[in-house]
Amino acid sequence: MKTRFRKIFLILILMSGFLYLTFAHQAFGKTTKKPSPPKPPSAVSSQKKEQPPKETSTQSSSKDPLECNAQSAVLMDGLTGEILYQQNPDLRIPPASFVKVLTLYVIFDALRAGQIKMDDMVTVSERAWRSAWKTDSSAMYIKVGERVKVEDLIKGVAIASGNDACIVLAEHLAGSEETFVSKMNEKAKALGMNDSQFMNSHGLSAEGQYVTALNMAILARRYLEDHPQSLALHSATEFEYNGIKQGNRNLLLYKNIGVDGLKTGYIKESGYHLVATAKRDSQRMIAVVMGCDKMKTRAPEAQKLLEHGFKNFSTVEAVKKGASFGPLKVKRGKLDQVSLKASETGWVTVPKGKENLVSAVPQLPESATAPIQKGQVLAKVLVQKEGKTLKEINLLASSDMEKSLIPPWPVLVGGVVGLLILCFLGLWFFRRPKRK
Repeated sequence: MKTRFRKIFLILILMSGFLYLTFAHQAFGKTTKKPSPPKPPSAVSSQKKEQPPKETSTQSSSKDPLECNAQSAVLMDGLTGEILYQQNPDLRIPPASFVKVLTLYVIFDALRAGQIKMDDMVTVSERAWRSAWKTDSSAMYIKVGERVKVEDLIKGVAIASGNDACIVLAEHLAGSEETFVSKMNEKAKALGMNDSQFMNSHGLSAEGQYVTALNMAILARRYLEDHPQSLALHSATEFEYNGIKQGNRNLLLYKNIGVDGLKTGYIKESGYHLVATAKRDSQRMIAVVMGCDKMKTRAPEAQKLLEHGFKNFSTVEAVKKGASFGPLKVKRGKLDQVSLKASETGWVTVPKGKENLVSAVPQLPESATAPIQKGQVLAKVLVQKEGKTLKEINLLASSDMEKSLIPPWPVLVGGVVGLLILCFLGLWFFRRPKRK
C-alpha cells in the first residue's frame, strides 16, 4: 500500500513539473524567443517592394532656379513645415505689420484660456488713439475714450491692420503694451523663433526689432495650426468701423487662387512684406517675401512661390489621425486584445511623382498587460520617406481594459495540481500506519 502511494506521489510531482516548465513562462508573460520585427501591413503602406532610389531633396533644383525679387523669401509646406525654397532666410529685417500676427496669436491664446472674451468692452486709451496718427501708420480709427468690443478690435488688426487696435488689445490683456510685448517674446521663443525680437505690438519702427523670413514662416504655420478660426478674419476683403470702410491690403485675396491669408507689412526702413497662405485640395502652402522695393511687387512674388509649391510638390497623408492599427494582444485583461488609434496625422512632402515612396510602418510590441486606460500610449508608427524615418506617431489604446479577476489558465491548472498534491499528502499523512 505504501509503495503504491509513493508511485502516485512521484507521478503527480513529475506531472506538476512538466506543467510548470510548459506553461509557467506564458502565465507570467515571459518568453525565450526573440520577437521578429513587425512587417508593415499593406493597408497602411504605399512603399513598393523594389529598392527605393537615392533620397532626393525637396528643395528647388539648381537646374531650375527660382529667383524672388525680394531681400528675403521662404516657401514652406504648411502641413509638414518642410522648407521648399529659401532665399536669405535668416536675414534680420524690421518686421513692420508682420508683428501683428504674433499679437493676434497671443490674443487668441488668451481667448482660449478664458482670460478675455470676444464680447468684452474695452476703453480706448489716449496712447492707443495717438498711435493712429503717426507717420506711415495704418489704423482702425477708433476714438479716445470710446468703448470697443474685443471682436471688433481683432477684426481691426487682422483686416485693417490697425496699430491703434493692437495697443488697445495689449493694454486690455496685460495692463500695458510693455508687459504684453514681453508675452510676445516669450511666445516667440516657445515657437522656436530664435532670430526674432519684438519691441511693440504693431510693428512701427523700433530699435532692436527684427524678424527673419524663416521665423515668419514658422510663426504663420503654428498660428494656423493653433488658431485655424483666424483665417475667417484674415481672408475678409474689407472691414468697416465708425463709418470708415477699409480694404484688406493682401491683393492675393482678390484672386481665385486659394489664398485665404495672411498679412502684409510696410515701413520705410525695410520695404514691403507679405506672408501669404493658400489651400488647394489637401495641400497648404505658406510663402513669405520680405523687403520688396515696391508695393506692386510683393503680391506677384508671393504668388510665384505658392504656384511653385503646388506645381512641384505633393503633401502625402501617410497616417490619418484616428486611423486604426492592431489589434494588440492583451494579457490578464477581461478581453484578449485592444485596437489602437493614431494620435495625429502624419504628413510628408515629396516631389510630384514620388508619392509612392512614402510609407507608414507600425511598431507593435508582442502584447500589453491590463489594466489599460483609453488614450494610453501602447505603440508607435514610423512615417517614412524612401526608408528614412521622418516622424514617430504614438498609437493609443482605443478603450479602457480592466484587469481580469480570473487568473490565466496555466496558473489555474498549476493551482489545481498543487491543491491535489496537498490533498494527497494530507491523505497520506493521516492514513499512514502509526508506529508502535
